[in-house]
Amino acid sequence: MFCFVIEGRGESPVCLLTVGRIFCIMQRFFSPRKGKAVNFVQSLIELQDTDATIRELEREARDIPQRKAQESARLSGVEAELEIAQNQLAALMKRIEDCGREADEARERAQQLKIASATASSNKELMQQSAEIARLEADADASERRAEALEADIRSLKAAVEEAQAKVDVEKGGVDGFVKELEERFTEVKDELARLQVERREKANKVGPKYLLVYERLRTKRWPVVVRLTDGDVCDGCHLVQPPSVAQAVKHNNELVRCTMCGRILYRDL
Repeated sequence: MFCFVIEGRGESPVCLLTVGRIFCIMQRFFSPRKGKAVNFVQSLIELQDTDATIRELEREARDIPQRKAQESARLSGVEAELEIAQNQLAALMKRIEDCGREADEARERAQQLKIASATASSNKELMQQSAEIARLEADADASERRAEALEADIRSLKAAVEEAQAKVDVEKGGVDGFVKELEERFTEVKDELARLQVERREKANKVGPKYLLVYERLRTKRWPVVVRLTDGDVCDGCHLVQPPSVAQAVKHNNELVRCTMCGRILYRDL
């Protein structure tokens, strides 16, 4: 076995190192530091976890106004049913009122003719007035009968209005309560997003600038950005099998490695 002698300041050798020992020392000091690579990947994953939460909360914040609008639309539909029932009831009551007014006008006109008939100048005029009186009284009776017939429909329409009003009251109570919950949740989401943005800045500062630049560029186009390379050397983002060179680079975990198809950052096991 070959040996190297490292001499000290005295006459005798300090130690004898075998070639194998020297190789181990050189490998230790000159090989790439895996721990550093693991650190930047871990930092990216932690940043991505925060971004994932932010994305979910931002989506929820966008959904809340839409959900409020949906609830308002649902209430508007019930209120429209109430309005229709109220309009129908109002129209029917007006018809009854018109019938009553028509009957009163006809009877008043008939009464005036009866008074005028006392001074009729001829039998012909008297007969004409009597016929007109009979017609007016018949019209008044017909109007009163129509009003009585309509009165029967009033009860059913009033019941429909009361039912629609009760439905509105129930729905409004539910909608108001749900909208209040949505508004409270919206405030919570905004507060949580503000806190996470601070947390994100802190985590982003722990990532090297060149790694962060790649991550930020990918974040707007690919999600998630940092994905695992599976045991079959498959990108867990686009599911493409990676060439051996990429798989080997990921295995060494010495530098940022990206998928050859989607460009996502790959890692094996930390």
